[in-house]
Amino acid sequence: MNCVLLFPIILPFITAAAALWLKTDLKRQQQISLLGALLHCGAALFLLSTVSRGGMIAMQVGNWPAPFGITLAADHLSVILVAVTGILGLAVVVYSRSEIQAHVLEGGYHPLMQILIGGVCGAFLTGDLFNLYVWFEVMLMASFGLLVLGREQMQYDGGVKYVMLNLFSTLLFITGIGLLYGMTGTLNMADLHHAVATVPDKGLLTAVAAVFMTAFGIKAGLFPLFFWLPVSYHTPPVAVSAILAGLLTKVGVYAMIRLFTLVFIFDIAWTHGVLLIAAIFTMVVGVLGAAAGNDFRRILSFHIISQVGYMVLGLALFTPLALTGAIFYLLHHMIVKANLFLISGAARRAGGSFALGSLGGLYKNNGWLALLFFIPAFSLAGFPPLSGFWAKMLIIRAGLEIHAYFAAAVAVAVGLLTTYSMTKLWGEAFWKPRPADASAEDGDVLQRPDIGMLLPIAVLAGLTLFIGLMPGPFISMAEKAAFELTHPEIYVNAVMGIVP
Repeated sequence: MNCVLLFPIILPFITAAAALWLKTDLKRQQQISLLGALLHCGAALFLLSTVSRGGMIAMQVGNWPAPFGITLAADHLSVILVAVTGILGLAVVVYSRSEIQAHVLEGGYHPLMQILIGGVCGAFLTGDLFNLYVWFEVMLMASFGLLVLGREQMQYDGGVKYVMLNLFSTLLFITGIGLLYGMTGTLNMADLHHAVATVPDKGLLTAVAAVFMTAFGIKAGLFPLFFWLPVSYHTPPVAVSAILAGLLTKVGVYAMIRLFTLVFIFDIAWTHGVLLIAAIFTMVVGVLGAAAGNDFRRILSFHIISQVGYMVLGLALFTPLALTGAIFYLLHHMIVKANLFLISGAARRAGGSFALGSLGGLYKNNGWLALLFFIPAFSLAGFPPLSGFWAKMLIIRAGLEIHAYFAAAVAVAVGLLTTYSMTKLWGEAFWKPRPADASAEDGDVLQRPDIGMLLPIAVLAGLTLFIGLMPGPFISMAEKAAFELTHPEIYVNAVMGIVP
């Protein structure tokens, strides 16, 4: 049964290979990509069901016992994120059939998309640091390829900034791996839990923790390491922006949560104190950038930064309730943020531009699109009873319980500013009349979004609404994940094959 861990990783790479084989037949390539996305989504949901029913599972590839072989491990945190990855991958592939043009398809769009999804699932399921590094490299190569597929100057500029900062992150990551291996003799994360306790020089170990914190902070878009994100995510096709926004920064947050609940827990006052300060600044700077923006996708890009701050805040507070809030926030935000980027593409098709000054009248002419925007937008702002309300409430309540009043107050204030920027998007793009002198970018003809665009948007909006109206099962899953994080012996015993 443990072989189910392999399917969310292998299926996207098989699909990518098949899509490459069909590179001269774009129609069949799209069909095979859709089929692969369906199978991957099914495999991811099946893995979620397996772990939910039976608890954490681990697999030693090649039957080499841990910590000597390649370990795959799935606890509740991993499978929640893998399941959402499968859902988003399917939604974006469906959306791509309406948006992605032939010259982008010919450049390898579908193989790169599938490789990215496989890399993300590999990062969520790996049990050792070196293979986490490998999966980060897979994601970096695929995401850079997707960013520059359109071969426009703006995309090259954004792509170069993106890859340079992420290469620096990779350099820090591999440096940290080398230092940690030199001190402990292992890179298996379960084995590291005990190995770090035997290191005599805790000061040097804390410095290594800071190296990992910086590396993952760049990946996650944490203050002050986020500036690559708003200059790159608004440049590629919307489907690419959506999958990057939904997944990539969350892998950085996931890696931070995993290491700073399993490995680097010997000096919590320092490590998590630094994370608390970074989280507060990330929330504030991100939301201020969004409030000042006048481009649909750039505003959404800054909101990614701001919302990452909430997730890291949950980790920094480091209580079971705070971790529950961080995990629920990950689940909520991955769906909402990817959907908002998809909606921005539909708004551009209907309104001719991403610039708010050139948009308007979308509510009058595209009422369904306006409704579908309202749900994720105000969920992001934290309006009850949408999913963002529960996510914010859990983290704010966790802060109040341990008397972190300033952090809780900042979280509330940032939520209000998020409401302002979402209201600004609503007023400028949907409510106000379309400017008489506005023209479509690149000479495009204005047209209504087709069913291929609206269907994935509607499904993701419906999922957001469902999570908000029925939060109990999802909070329960997040609580189970938080319990496992606060009891690392569960992870260690499952990976090392120890029967408690």
